[in-house]
Amino acid sequence: PKSGHNRDMIRPPNILLLAVDSLRRDHMSGYGYPKLTTPHLDRFARDAALFEGHVSAHIPTTPAYGTLLTGRDAFGTQVVALRHQGPLTPDVKTLAEILRGHGYDTTCVGFTGNPSARGFDRYLDFGQTWGGWNQRPLRKAEELNKVFLPELDRLHAAGKPWMVMLRHMDPHAPYLPPPPYDALFFGGDPCAPGKTTMDPVKAFKPFRDFHLSWSPPGITDADFLTAQYDGELAYLDACVQVILARLAALGAMDDTIVVLTGDHGETLYEHECWFDHHGMYEPTLVVPLVIRFPAMLPAGKRIPGVHRHQDVVPTLLELAGLEGGVPCDGRSLLPLVAGKDAGLPSEFYITECTWMRKHGWRTPEWKLIVALEPDFHFKPEVELYNLKNDPGELRDVAQQRPEIVEAMRKKMDDWIARRERETGKTNPMLTQGDWHGVKGLGPFKTSQQAYDTLYIGDADTARRLQEGEKKK
Repeated sequence: PKSGHNRDMIRPPNILLLAVDSLRRDHMSGYGYPKLTTPHLDRFARDAALFEGHVSAHIPTTPAYGTLLTGRDAFGTQVVALRHQGPLTPDVKTLAEILRGHGYDTTCVGFTGNPSARGFDRYLDFGQTWGGWNQRPLRKAEELNKVFLPELDRLHAAGKPWMVMLRHMDPHAPYLPPPPYDALFFGGDPCAPGKTTMDPVKAFKPFRDFHLSWSPPGITDADFLTAQYDGELAYLDACVQVILARLAALGAMDDTIVVLTGDHGETLYEHECWFDHHGMYEPTLVVPLVIRFPAMLPAGKRIPGVHRHQDVVPTLLELAGLEGGVPCDGRSLLPLVAGKDAGLPSEFYITECTWMRKHGWRTPEWKLIVALEPDFHFKPEVELYNLKNDPGELRDVAQQRPEIVEAMRKKMDDWIARRERETGKTNPMLTQGDWHGVKGLGPFKTSQQAYDTLYIGDADTARRLQEGEKKK
């Protein structure tokens, strides 16, 4: 990449963060998905740098954005749970706080009240993001645009550099895209007799009523729901193009670092996690990262290598010419873009605290998953997958390869101990109390207890449960 240009600029570049909830990269056509789900974003990526191996290591939403917006890992943010209790630690600075110190005007759309969204000058919310089958369609991305486009005009007219985070709620469930996107990828009958793929979804009591609340009555074919997820992506894609067109019309496209990523991915029919984003399997961890800034990034370059959300803030600060003096656990990806060694670790700690509390260790070849308490899927305490031979993670080989389990656990435990020494803080995965939202219950004793306790009702109940994200 070119370097140093913006140190001679009077005004640093704007930053637009397109932060898409539940966006798994392997369902984007630009990342090789065979269905054309993201044609506009594919074209955008041809003018940008596309990173092939980006991972969300701390799921779900609250810890993922905590890391994405600070450049700190879970030990730095002390945030690992969806329903994080209390504010973000004052020991860290968010990107919005850093940029404010450099004269930026900052706005957050769609993430008001979440502890990880601290520090913006202005918070805006948009219309209905939840609803059932009878409320369809949900025009989430259009509602976001109604709020953001006037704000974009205001920011542009003000003449200061600006940073905006757009927290998109497509393709987060409920998957209820408007026509024609609801029919782009499924032309059959979702209630066809003889289809049984929805049977296990209907049998999973914790999620059953939620999923059925936004599915066609009598649904039998789970492929319909996957097609609705893909339709949500296509709808989002068109609505993001409206934003990019406005940015171009203002003459601000090349003066703006535009970033596309997701907080985490989404599990569809895999791993019995049924159309949600829990489980530390690859569909939940893999997210896109596309960055456009032609002054410093090559157009159309696909960049291999594995990296994490904690690497985004140092990358953006270097692109904006503002690096230095801000502690980050991640590293800038610009050396990687130039084909150099960026000093990025190839293996790392992964965590989840949504509907299950687990942690693990991911290497290029292996993934270890260790439950910190029994889970509501009745899965074994320890799982081990060979990512090279079994990329779908269909064969748990923990029993067959105890020596790999032991070696991976030692790496994980040694790393945790080192981070505890460095930060002077206990691993936050061990200090979550009633992470599940049931006051006074403490850790689950059995999988049956977890199964009987955790329950999402209809879409409105799901919305109220998600409000746990916003506790301060």
